[in-house]
Amino acid sequence: MSSVEVVAPSPSSERSSSVSHVVAIGASAGGLEALEKLFDGLSCDSGATFVVIQHLSPDHKSMMANLLSRHTRMPVVMVEQDMPIEPDRVYLIPPGSIMHMGDGILSLTPKNPRTLTLPIDVFFKSMAAHYGPRSVGVVLSGTGSDGTRGAASINDAGGFLIAQDPDNAKFDGMPRSVIATGLVDAILPVEQIGSRLIAHITNQPIVKAAVALEEPAVRVLALTPEAAMNGILRLLLQVGGIDFQEYKTGTVMRRIERRMNVRQVTSLEAYLDMLNDDRNEVLALRRELLIPVTSFFRDTEAFDILGRQIIEPMVARKQAGDSIRVWAAAVSTGEEAYSIAMMFLEAFDQLKRWPSLKIFATDVEQQNIETAGAGTYPESIAAEVSPQQLERFFIKKGNNFVVKNELRQCIVFARHNLLTDPPFTRMDLVVCRNALIYFRSQAQERALKRLQYALLPGAYLFLGSSESLAEMQKDFTPVSAKHKIWQMIRPLSLPLDMAKGTGYGYSGSTPLMTGQSNRSNRIKSSAVDQGFAALLKAFGPPAAILVNSRHELVHSYGDVHKFLQLREGHASLELNRILPDSLVPIAVALLFKAGREGASVSSDRLKMMTREGEVEHLRMSAWPVEEFEGERLTLLAFEQLHAPNPAELATTIDVDSETAERMEVLERELTATRESLQATVEELETSNEELQSTNEELMSSNEELQSSNEELQSVNEELNTVNAEYQEKIDILNRLNADLDNMAQAVAAGAVFVDDNLLLTRFSPDATHIFKLRETDLGRPLDDLAHTLIYPDLIADLTRTLKEGTRVEKEIRGIAGLHYFVRMLPYSVPSSPSKGAVITFMDVTALHEVSRLQNIIDSLPAGVVVLNNHGIITSVNSAWHGIAASHGDPELGYFGLGIDYLSVCERLLGSSDTLLANAERGVRDVLSGAESHFSVEYPADLSSGQRWFLMHVSTVAGEQPGAVVSHLDITDWRKT
Repeated sequence: MSSVEVVAPSPSSERSSSVSHVVAIGASAGGLEALEKLFDGLSCDSGATFVVIQHLSPDHKSMMANLLSRHTRMPVVMVEQDMPIEPDRVYLIPPGSIMHMGDGILSLTPKNPRTLTLPIDVFFKSMAAHYGPRSVGVVLSGTGSDGTRGAASINDAGGFLIAQDPDNAKFDGMPRSVIATGLVDAILPVEQIGSRLIAHITNQPIVKAAVALEEPAVRVLALTPEAAMNGILRLLLQVGGIDFQEYKTGTVMRRIERRMNVRQVTSLEAYLDMLNDDRNEVLALRRELLIPVTSFFRDTEAFDILGRQIIEPMVARKQAGDSIRVWAAAVSTGEEAYSIAMMFLEAFDQLKRWPSLKIFATDVEQQNIETAGAGTYPESIAAEVSPQQLERFFIKKGNNFVVKNELRQCIVFARHNLLTDPPFTRMDLVVCRNALIYFRSQAQERALKRLQYALLPGAYLFLGSSESLAEMQKDFTPVSAKHKIWQMIRPLSLPLDMAKGTGYGYSGSTPLMTGQSNRSNRIKSSAVDQGFAALLKAFGPPAAILVNSRHELVHSYGDVHKFLQLREGHASLELNRILPDSLVPIAVALLFKAGREGASVSSDRLKMMTREGEVEHLRMSAWPVEEFEGERLTLLAFEQLHAPNPAELATTIDVDSETAERMEVLERELTATRESLQATVEELETSNEELQSTNEELMSSNEELQSSNEELQSVNEELNTVNAEYQEKIDILNRLNADLDNMAQAVAAGAVFVDDNLLLTRFSPDATHIFKLRETDLGRPLDDLAHTLIYPDLIADLTRTLKEGTRVEKEIRGIAGLHYFVRMLPYSVPSSPSKGAVITFMDVTALHEVSRLQNIIDSLPAGVVVLNNHGIITSVNSAWHGIAASHGDPELGYFGLGIDYLSVCERLLGSSDTLLANAERGVRDVLSGAESHFSVEYPADLSSGQRWFLMHVSTVAGEQPGAVVSHLDITDWRKT
């Protein structure tokens, strides 16, 4: 690899090739001022095409063309349908339209006013699809999150992204949202964006790797491009644990070159030096290589096929208590996992089956897993998720949608490397879309074998639109070859190779080494250690320990044994487990204060009891150490002090002075204690977050352990003897028999079981009140037994139930005036041709009494209302319906059940305040028990004329106290 070049994609037309870059500028609220400042800093001969996409009102004519013309000499035009683009021009989106980028043309579609439209996202995606690395996205001031999803498409295509500095924007919603993706290449004030755009556009996309920058004389041996490339990949492997040699060389190289263009570096050697000095650039390159592009229901047609042909039949086959296990690999920020979970939950509701659903969603990038676990997405997902799904599965919080617990609890997110980590097992469905296309052929084969190993026999595999099974196709049958959905017909025949791949050998002759590292390697580590030990002995404290941010011992210096002690219990290097109890709070306070202030701090004179019972005087100090690999370190030193002179202790004590000094000491101790408490609180908060993040990993591990446990139990059962199996079956039958007997006694209904010959096989205790039964009657025909039912068709109905397998339900009477609800149900005995039936008798006499009482109340001429102890209407009679209708309420909306009766009084008595107050007082007195009854006469103006009524309220005693109110028409009596 003597030189590395970026090969520009071949142009699809002469018109598109005449444009060097397409710069799409998205802006919303506060964007006009930002656009004016941006174009003030742009030259007019860059050769790029500029497209401005704003959120414009469809009801007002835009004046943007006239306004921007004052800040640029480039022609500013309003886009029309199928308008061709030209370099060094500014195109504006017209109001009420959605604009798309085609092959050298701009097309328009009407904007739907009833749905959420995201014109910036739409244009970003179409531009990235047609112009790839030549696409540039700029996000300026605005509210919401428009542009965020489209920015991912630009990054995936190798384009360039710039966001306005949120502190420089009038409205920072859109810039902050796109910055949060971690894909933005530059965050600048709007005044500097123009010059940065020109620097990117005018820079040639061809990177000559063999051309090195002038280096200082420290470099002993210049690196070849191959060695520099190996150094970059080794650094990525060290930082993130991902071997990018497994990825396609072209993909890796294009991504590295894109970052080199962004950082304006012209050689791989110089870029390697930049990576060694800038850890943030290493992380940015790593994110770039992982290509975190996804969306909800990406490729809608494929997901429709998945739902109809895979998910719905799978759910239909499951019974209550069954489980469905899905592995979604390389899910990026989780949209695909949530999409699949939504489809399963909708299928559960549609088919009325609710098996246990567990989706294992994995990705190699921890930041993606954390984003997916949070379940917070921008409002732009409304263009991908239906309104019904948004309402059911998401909660709107500000400009974001947050996943509800119902959806979140179905998914376990965990970090997992598809090429190196062991696969999950016993999966009903495995989804891995658009990840394999980035692997080399050997890595693809290993990844596919892991995916196949995870599947149960007959389970399904869902791949991306550009992926295939290659040589493994013989083990699968296509469900939809077009959409890459397969069913496994043959499990993996060979043992799964868990090797982690070839890895970067770095066996070449050129080492990754600079002149400075050459010199440092000449010094032996033992000599360095000896020199440091001598320096520490001469000038340092007699003892010190190095602790990390979790207050764990990392290294010790000098004689520290007298200051450390081991406690009983589990082994730990935490300070609270190795320091004496008297020193722990002071040490924690010192570490907290040193970390907060970034400076060394010391304690007062301290006393410590040694293991020999002697008193030691010492002073502790904490010294911040420079961070190492992102870890904050602190040196905790112990300085021994001489004990105070006894002669000095015998001097006369000034009480006031000693009291003040003691108070000062106590105040310092209190301050130290507060700082220690604050440090403890912060540590607990940090620990809580870490526990939450590891909890999901533990859940994933627990699922795997459960699966392994089930397999071990299965093996163990196979080793049991036949006699033990039979004994277990006997125990189960005994338990079932006992459960059935107890259930029959607990159910307050008579039950009689008969076989297909109408012979009695079992009965419940309550059945003896209907049939004259004893234990000796088992096996006798049912028609030989006497009963207390007036039911001549008993045997005929029972015979029909047994022959036709139909249910019979009837209400019959008994000899003693009782009423029963009879139900006959057929049943069959599993693994046997025998059949039978069960007859249940439910005593419904009380229901008949209630019905009869209601009929009696309905026959009364007076309107009757029954109230509970709170004055709420619980029952009315037919005459009350007439009273309600005469007051304009035939549907009982204001006079019916559940209404407060005092509000009914207001409608009945109208404007008569005296009568109303008297009636309300009377009703409350009866309900409270102060009076047993109350009566009042009142007039009512009805459509038939004025009528007089007598309202009478009486107490209702019993378990449900209340009152009964009657309204009797006494008009004729008064006239008489």
